[in-house]
Amino acid sequence: MEILLIHSVYGVRPALEQAAGRLREAGHEVHVPDLFEGLSPADMEEGLALRDEIGTDELLKRAVRAAAPYSDKGLVYAGFSLGGAIAQNLALADEKARGLVLFSGTSDLPDDASAEDLPVQLHVTENDPFEPHDWLNAWYLRMQRAGADVEVYRYPGAGHLYTDPDLPDYDADAAEATWRTVQGFLDSL
Repeated sequence: MEILLIHSVYGVRPALEQAAGRLREAGHEVHVPDLFEGLSPADMEEGLALRDEIGTDELLKRAVRAAAPYSDKGLVYAGFSLGGAIAQNLALADEKARGLVLFSGTSDLPDDASAEDLPVQLHVTENDPFEPHDWLNAWYLRMQRAGADVEVYRYPGAGHLYTDPDLPDYDADAAEATWRTVQGFLDSL
């Protein structure tokens, strides 16, 4: 499977490379674009400020350019937090998308969104301040209405970027459960 894996507001960092390595060890070809072009924010606040400085439209353009050489093959789009929101937008715009894996990040959907039979997995913590319950319920219903085949996995007690072992949010048990589930999902595509 060919995967485009998009970083969070922390940029390309060791945890992202570890995630890509884990997927590669499972036999997938993984592309990790650097939408921040070498900048690595020290913390969430700095990352959010960089996102705002670059602008979400420019980040999406950079992601489209990164996906373009591979999209004809049928990519699985995946991303963490901000990267999940970007991955979702890319997958919904790519009729050849093979799947979508979201780690702690979603994006709004236009009313006319179409994701007919797109396999989607969302992995999120129970009390994620960036993905509140009401938002996720509405997101789920809109994804279903768009035709996606959506699975949502919620993890109690973990923090927002719970798969990143270098952050205080890290939860080893939730991260391992997530990776097992994601691998099963990718194997089914």
